[in-house]
Amino acid sequence: MGAGLSGEVRADTTAEPEATKPSVKKPHIILIMTDQQRGDALGCMGNPSVISPHIDRLAAEGTLFVSGYTASPSSTPARAGLLTGLTPWHHGMLGYGRVAEKYRYEMPQMLRNLGYYTFGIGKMHWFPQKSLHGFHATLVDESGRVESKDFVSDYREWFQLQAPGANPDLTGIGWNDHGAGIYKLPETLHPTAWTGQMACELIEHYESDKPLFLKVSFARPHSPYDPPQRYLDMYKDREIPKPFIGDWCGKYAEPLDPEKVASDAPFGNFGEAYAVKSRRHYYANITFIDDQVGKIVEALKKKGMYDDAVICFTADHGDMLGDHYHWRKTYPYEGSVHIPYIVKWQKGLKTTVAAGAKVEQPVELRDFLPTFIELAGGTVPPDMDGLSLLRLVQGKQAEWRRYIDMEHATCYSADNYWCALTDGKMKYVWKFHTGKEELFDLQKDPKELHECSSDPDYSGRLAAMRQAMVEHLTERGDAFVKDGKLQVWEETMLYSPHYPQKKGNDKK
Repeated sequence: MGAGLSGEVRADTTAEPEATKPSVKKPHIILIMTDQQRGDALGCMGNPSVISPHIDRLAAEGTLFVSGYTASPSSTPARAGLLTGLTPWHHGMLGYGRVAEKYRYEMPQMLRNLGYYTFGIGKMHWFPQKSLHGFHATLVDESGRVESKDFVSDYREWFQLQAPGANPDLTGIGWNDHGAGIYKLPETLHPTAWTGQMACELIEHYESDKPLFLKVSFARPHSPYDPPQRYLDMYKDREIPKPFIGDWCGKYAEPLDPEKVASDAPFGNFGEAYAVKSRRHYYANITFIDDQVGKIVEALKKKGMYDDAVICFTADHGDMLGDHYHWRKTYPYEGSVHIPYIVKWQKGLKTTVAAGAKVEQPVELRDFLPTFIELAGGTVPPDMDGLSLLRLVQGKQAEWRRYIDMEHATCYSADNYWCALTDGKMKYVWKFHTGKEELFDLQKDPKELHECSSDPDYSGRLAAMRQAMVEHLTERGDAFVKDGKLQVWEETMLYSPHYPQKKGNDKK
């Protein structure tokens, strides 16, 4: 792989099973994802403050799914859904815990079975941390997390090769802090640069006759908000949006001094200046990632692989960034659950939508795996919850779901235990512990400034979405729905009965 891929590459050399379908021209599949990127944090999503020309170009050449969501807005359950194509209830993680070591459906393994060479680069957030789940090999960056004995990520081993004895965490900002600062080391040592470089090297050296499945997973813009100085300078004179503050979030409105509160506090009114500074650095990290995406695209073009490649861009979940005095993720609100969702299709794929089209139907991370299986000529299992996105670009929109379901087990506060449904236009939230309902008209109020469950004008829509929630939760039994009514209960269920193997709860 070349000198740039120094470090332990865990590889799986087991024999390949026969592909399940006759050999056809299969596209390369490049899945690029970020960590904790809001759906509105791109130029192509209507935010003029964000500099993202390379990602915007993918949207212009492909399809922009404007109602992209994550079913469980924290890293591990979101990534379990992406891996398996299943809902939280069916893959078994209802909140932040540990990704199981083996599932019946796993994206890299299923594509490998269909004849792909599979490679993963960047943040996987699996357990054990060097699990493969069917990848031929991985190079991981785990943001400093050590959850396995003697584990050192490939990025950190490479870092010590490049800067022996230096501290990769010199910036001094924790991985859940929402303060901001400048990266204090050479830009080339930043994990964003490493992830992009490794992806480009693999593409440059790719000579296999097999189609490539490459997952490139950036650990930013998730905190630390630590862009190199030159990227922050790009935002020096740009107007940065202030946090959205709804009429329903007064519980956390009291002003707080950030110097006297934990730097990773999940709630708090630290003032507009603090939030705008965090956003400015956050956006700068996105522009840093955007440059790496541009380099990956250029590497594919130089290799002659671009036209034959499906390139997807998404994120595991969003970041509240002070909206409604909330920080980080795990909430049912747009900053937390709405994510970027772009697909640039391979040349020659017949579609009924034009390049650059915006698709409004609700899509989720679970939908990538069935899409890839169909593109690879495989058969999507009938019990896989995700749907192939090809339906939405090949004239079969009538076969799409009405709502996407989302949820998260208790995290940060006792009342933050919820399940939600949205079609991208309306959102209904059910709080398990309190029985509180929330309703947002995303079409009229995309910033969720007004909570309208008590508004008489919305009584019909509230009743309809409540009934849809009853239907969604009924399979879980009487603890969730009894006699046709949603149930309030005191317990928290982190793992459903479908979870493959029990593991201890991780600290969020």
